[in-house]
Amino acid sequence: MAESALVLYGGQSTRMGRDKSALPFGDGDTLLTRAIAIASAVASTVVVAGRPGPQVPAGIRVIADAVPAAGPLAALAGALPALPEGRMILLSCDAPLVVPALLRLLLDRLADTGADACVPMIDGVPMPTCAAYTTRVHAHAARLVASGERSLRALLDAIAVEWMSADEVRRVDADLVSFWDCDTPAEYRAALARDASARRR
Repeated sequence: MAESALVLYGGQSTRMGRDKSALPFGDGDTLLTRAIAIASAVASTVVVAGRPGPQVPAGIRVIADAVPAAGPLAALAGALPALPEGRMILLSCDAPLVVPALLRLLLDRLADTGADACVPMIDGVPMPTCAAYTTRVHAHAARLVASGERSLRALLDAIAVEWMSADEVRRVDADLVSFWDCDTPAEYRAALARDASARRR
């Protein structure tokens, strides 16, 4: 079964005040290219959902949002037909500290259980943009979008989900840094500091 990845970067970056995807991160990366590199560590096919532009590296396919800034559910529904049938990872470009071993764990659990998705649950909150899905969720996603839904949580309510606990995640990501989002300048600076510290070890 094929394994692919979809990286989301269509948000408006309202709280950051500028385009998050183009912010520098690490050695020559941006938030977007870091997310693509993380996804590429576990997936043979990586596709970006958002808006075409110079931020996207050459050779990476971009599926433009049919309706700009319509949310991650619409982006997922629009991009799923472009992915090979099978298991896939969904990532957001603003989470640059995702541990690839976690993505592998999610994909393996999904394969073992036969669920439609494997999603971490951290402190009672689902993490649908650092999760594994099967491409067969497309029909559910498309139906929800057509009904006016915007939230990925609505999709989780409509499909069979295998939940992964925080304790399970900590086996490969002790500090749960995979869920550090860069939504604000302060969060971005914290992620940069964490990444710099990890490079010095």
